[in-house]
Amino acid sequence: MSYLRPNIEQMHAYVPGEQPKAAGLIKLNTNENPYPPSSKVAAALRKAIGDGAVLRLYPDPVAAALREKIAELYGFKPEQVLVANGSDEVLTLALRAFVGEGQRVAYAMPSYSLYPVLADIQGAKRLELEMNADFTLPERLCREHAPLKIVTSPNAPSGVAVPTKTLDRLCTASQGVVLIDEAYVDFADDNALRLVKKHRNALVARTLSKSYSLAGMRVGFAVGHKALIEGLMKVKDSYNVNRLSQAAALAALGDRAHFEANVRRVKATRERLRVALRTLGFDVPPSATNFVFAKPPAKMTAKTFYEALRRRNILVRWWSDPRVSDRVRISIGTDGETDKLLAATHGILEEVQ
Repeated sequence: MSYLRPNIEQMHAYVPGEQPKAAGLIKLNTNENPYPPSSKVAAALRKAIGDGAVLRLYPDPVAAALREKIAELYGFKPEQVLVANGSDEVLTLALRAFVGEGQRVAYAMPSYSLYPVLADIQGAKRLELEMNADFTLPERLCREHAPLKIVTSPNAPSGVAVPTKTLDRLCTASQGVVLIDEAYVDFADDNALRLVKKHRNALVARTLSKSYSLAGMRVGFAVGHKALIEGLMKVKDSYNVNRLSQAAALAALGDRAHFEANVRRVKATRERLRVALRTLGFDVPPSATNFVFAKPPAKMTAKTFYEALRRRNILVRWWSDPRVSDRVRISIGTDGETDKLLAATHGILEEVQ
């Protein structure tokens, strides 16, 4: 006998990227930033902790100071901003607020594998459309009707960005909410924030995990029309972002020079890696993220390449899903880690000659 709701009993849980315990691994499998956050973050955390007495108190339930900072930084009003426990919480809240049981949530795949999990938890109907062969968004998504449509831009795992004009057309054509998941957008050349000012149904989700190096603090945010944010505020947890995470995020957002320098370093290494892999015969589409999505030469499968790297203590991400099983996703590491990855790749290719 199961005590679970039928949809929970039948669903498959989300599988996060491996977080290994072994020392000495080069970890290029979960798109973490290879560089530490601003030194101002550690200073802010020390100040926030003080003698520890403050930790007995609840944090600001609406993260008012952080909302104001985000609004100032991106040109919005604080009431248009929601602070969340990572951008994953924004996704959860959107399903909770906009999609009733039995209603549809639409998205294109392959994309973030959390979407179907959240839909199943909500008891929603999944409308999964196939990406085009070049990982561009299918036109059919504009024509379909759903209370919520989700688009990842730049996309994961492909790294391909959706043109803003395409997202603009999608918002215009959609009667429901269009949630644009911009977890990787700081590594891209364009973003969709201006669509929030044009469309009442546009909602943009961001995270500080990638470009701000705060994956361990779990801070994200949403920007949208005041009415959308008010709806999300109604269904969020009472104290959804802890005191230390709020302090860390404020400090990180306040050091733009450090943020911009890290983003430039990642983008430069990304391009170097992409060119090097293409020279070795890999197919690597242009990436607007902090990873590349690489298809090995014909003489080697992606799974073989993934396993060979793992034997050399280098972790990348591979999925058995037939839509993407011919590729591996490689997070951008430091220049030294990239050198070791490329050296290992040369050795693997020589072995399969």
